[in-house]
Amino acid sequence: MKIFILCGGFGTRLDHQGKLMAKTMIKIGNEPILIHIIKNFSNQGFNEFVLCAGHKSETIKKFFNKKNSDVIKNEKKHLSINTVINKKKILIDIIDTGRNTGTGGRIKKAFNKLSLDEDFLATYGDGLGNVSIKKLIKYHYDNKATLTLTAVRPKQRYGILKISRGKVNYFDNSKKKSDVYINGGFFVISKTLINLIKKPDTYIENEPFKKILKNRKLYSYKHHGFWASLDTLKDKNDLDKIAKENKRLPWRVN
Repeated sequence: MKIFILCGGFGTRLDHQGKLMAKTMIKIGNEPILIHIIKNFSNQGFNEFVLCAGHKSETIKKFFNKKNSDVIKNEKKHLSINTVINKKKILIDIIDTGRNTGTGGRIKKAFNKLSLDEDFLATYGDGLGNVSIKKLIKYHYDNKATLTLTAVRPKQRYGILKISRGKVNYFDNSKKKSDVYINGGFFVISKTLINLIKKPDTYIENEPFKKILKNRKLYSYKHHGFWASLDTLKDKNDLDKIAKENKRLPWRVN
């Protein structure tokens, strides 16, 4: 299965770096977060990637050109290359899907550009997690789902208060994991979902999700391992620290 990686984000909360490069090009440790994501899928046997680019897409193309990749196709909005990452042969299609396109619009533009007719995987270009992709795929097909997302429990960003009549009765600043699940990305998507994306500015998390939910074909695969997203400069610093202090990265599935 091909892996679609949503690489069009602006990275507005990442200080000057988000203005200089695509968010997926921001480094965690010594490598862009995009390479961490690609390695994780590749280590699990998935080696065909579709990068749905937008903001600063040229920085993604420039990065792979520097890796002395073999160019298969070089069009204005479509660069297709063969390259080697972590000693594995990787096929990458970089599709420029526009600066202001929604996540659903990006997926549909890339899907149609490649003339695909198959189910596929997708993930955000700013999320890291040691998700078992093969178990995720099995769960998806066992449930005959149209779309399966990975549900995660993020850490609380702030201290928790419980208040009664203005008086604080409880305070917890331990930043423990939340007791709610959120969408952590790492999707398995049926090709039929493409028909639910009507406009370029459609976000897959809006109308398509709602329609699939109504048809009871939206499933969640609960992941209790490592998961983190690169949203702010603090997130980058936290992930950098993890990368420097751990020989075995906690988001890596080996």
